[in-house]
Amino acid sequence: MARGPSKGAPAPSSRPAVLLVDDEPMLLDALSRHLEGVFRLHTAADAVKADAILAAHPVDVIVCDHVLPGEQGLDFLERSKAAYPAAKRILVTGYSNPDFIARGIETAGLSACLLKPARASEIAGAVRAALVGWSPSGPGPAGKGRSSSTSSS
Repeated sequence: MARGPSKGAPAPSSRPAVLLVDDEPMLLDALSRHLEGVFRLHTAADAVKADAILAAHPVDVIVCDHVLPGEQGLDFLERSKAAYPAAKRILVTGYSNPDFIARGIETAGLSACLLKPARASEIAGAVRAALVGWSPSGPGPAGKGRSSSTSSS
């Protein structure tokens, strides 16, 4: 599900695109309310829906919960790294095992790994940090991340 621009928000093409992946609708909704107007948002409840969104809409950042139906969030982010290397990846997890977090940073190229319960402001801060140096034109199609033409999804 994509959200439209809020009143007074920058034009969609001038905002970074963020994909939020979580199977808890209330969390997705709360996070979406916190981030809309700042980012162009896409939401998915599982990796299959997230894959479909990524195929149709280039994104700049993927924020994904680890526990998802059908596929673990870290596995999804590892796949997304191979398919969309220009996109930044953030994992949200309840696992505080240092080995797990180190593995995620290495194998999925995580920009951040946030421990639950993560507040919306904390996730927004991690997204902003991942986007340091972002420009509306992005890295282009060669990077298989954000393309120079954006969609108003």
